[in-house]
Amino acid sequence: MARHHRRVPCGHPRGEPRGVRGRTGPRAREGGRVRTPAVFSADGSRIHVEVYGPEDAPAVVLAHGWTCSTEFWAAQIRDLADSHRVIVYDQRGHGSSPAAGPGGYSTDALADDLEAVLGATLVAGERAVLGGHSMGGMTMMAASRRPAFREHAAAVLLCSTGSSRLVEESRVLPMRAGRLRTRLTGAVLGARAPLGPVTPVSKRILRYGTMGPASSQAKIAECARIVHACPRAVRVAWSQVLAELELDAGVRELTVPTAVIAGTEDRLTPIVHARRLAGALPQSLGLVELVGMGHMTPVEAPEAVSARLRELADTYVRVQLEEEAV
Repeated sequence: MARHHRRVPCGHPRGEPRGVRGRTGPRAREGGRVRTPAVFSADGSRIHVEVYGPEDAPAVVLAHGWTCSTEFWAAQIRDLADSHRVIVYDQRGHGSSPAAGPGGYSTDALADDLEAVLGATLVAGERAVLGGHSMGGMTMMAASRRPAFREHAAAVLLCSTGSSRLVEESRVLPMRAGRLRTRLTGAVLGARAPLGPVTPVSKRILRYGTMGPASSQAKIAECARIVHACPRAVRVAWSQVLAELELDAGVRELTVPTAVIAGTEDRLTPIVHARRLAGALPQSLGLVELVGMGHMTPVEAPEAVSARLRELADTYVRVQLEEEAV
């Protein structure tokens, strides 16, 4: 049963990871030294992965959302990498992960890619906290039945996400709910027009659709830079997948302890989705509602998201590591 909602303002010592091919090496990034194992998904797609923090520390694996990249987790890397092993990756077609071929965009592909990342960065039997924002949360739902997910997931954090009816319940257009709004919202989210350069107008549009009214100009600019970097073809391909999303069954298969966090002013995946998830999860740890925040919670409310990840890691992963060390 879900807890009551909380509203808050705003190389391994136990063996080599499986599935790693190619080299690893350091690269400068806020958050310290980074390792970049070469990871390939089930269909051969290369997945760009970055690993931060001590190799023997509790692991946290983070999956970003639609039109974003590993850069979206910069605050969580900075907050956690001193005491946790933070693993982030670019969803296919985003960031440094190449676009997939025909048929390469689906919820099965999301699950395949997460399985590949888990197998490449964690040793057999190692457990981690898995966090997903928006499409990254949908990745957790899509993968919930997969063997690698069940082997490695100790707990899950779902940020600003939903499992179905995304277009129908989106409020990015200021219209009354109904078939007309659904049709127009689908057209807007799936638009093939290029986003173009970041401009004051584009930042205002992004803030309205995805961020809370009190978001700072710096955070709006940060999100705009990340979103505008997503290739148009990739953005459109994933929008078509999300428009038809149906992962309610995957939510019921998320049988590990799972927490939900969302902004009360989220227009893209309104808070109704988070409340529904918190009530449907088999081992729900409840919902944290971030008052005044929009869809981009890891950027808008980084301290709250990092704190929840740290809490889950300390509760469900660190204890296991300490027991194994005795």
